[in-house]
Formats: sequence, structure tokens, C-alpha cells
Amino acid sequence: MRVTAGKFKGCVLIENKFEHIRPTADMVKQALFNKLAFVVPEAKVLDLFCGTGALGIEAISRGANEVVFADKDSRSIALTKSNLEKLGIKDARLIKLPYDKAIDKLKGERFDIIILDPPYKSGIYEDVIKLIAENGLLNDEGMIVCEHEKRDNFNYSPFKVVDEKRYGIKMLTYLQIEKEP
Repeated sequence: MRVTAGKFKGCVLIENKFEHIRPTADMVKQALFNKLAFVVPEAKVLDLFCGTGALGIEAISRGANEVVFADKDSRSIALTKSNLEKLGIKDARLIKLPYDKAIDKLKGERFDIIILDPPYKSGIYEDVIKLIAENGLLNDEGMIVCEHEKRDNFNYSPFKVVDEKRYGIKMLTYLQIEKEP
């Protein structure tokens, strides 16, 4: 597991030793950040369900101003913290709470990019998206990126799908705020 571009390009992250953490493949991670290349620099990013922290670290490497890492699992938070320390990143925030409590804690903050990569088959995508909308966490021009299995079908309301890309069994779905005509 490597950082694919930016300041920390090529740096190897600490390997995941836990079955419950499913890191994003480097190819998918690179495609995601290439798509957001013009949004990431100076962005405020929320890496919800951060796992190893690899996606948020990639955002930092590519110039994000601020990244918040959130996960309910203490092993995920510890692994993310270790990866941040390995790279000498000191200014990232870590939140060890379930997603609903993390979103509530972040109420009043606005993010340019929100990355959602919850456990597959968790059945919580729609609830997470609804809570993000209710708490106004996404900037007006911001983007939510959902990583999920390609066979999954969700209701993304009140956001609109602006792009979808498949990578084997995985899919990235990009969402933005539905603007009124």
C-alpha cells in the first residue's frame, strides 16, 4: 500500500493486519484522486470510515489543507495514527466515533470532499448520505465519493450522481448537491 502521488509519492504505508479493514487498491485510489485533481489542493477533506487512513493521506500528499479521519474502530484509528506518524503528518484530526456520532460532532463544518468507504454489505450508505445532508457537511460545490461493490444500488437523494466508474468488483460513485434550476 503506497501513496500514489504528491509530496509523499511512493511512501509505503504500514500494512493492514486486520480482516475487518479492506484497503482501497492503489489503482482505484489513483483513479479517484486523478478525477479530483483540481479539487484536492487546498481542500478540506473528511475520510469517513478511514480504515488505514490511506485515502486521507493521499489527499494530504496531493495538497489538501485539512483532513479529518473518522472511524469507530480503535484498531483503524491506531493504524491511521501510525501511518500519519510514519510520514511526519502532525496536523490531521482523528475522531474515534461511530459514523452518526462523528457526523454530529462535525455539524457546522463544511467539507470540499467527503470520502465514504464503509464496510461492504453494511447497508448504511443511505443513512450516512442522509446524515451528511441533514448536517450540511458538504460545501455547495463539494463532492462525495462512495466506494462500494458494483452490484450495490443506493438512493443517493438529496444528492445527484455526477459520475460512476467501475474497477473490477468495485465502483466509485461521485455525488454533488442537487441544484435547483
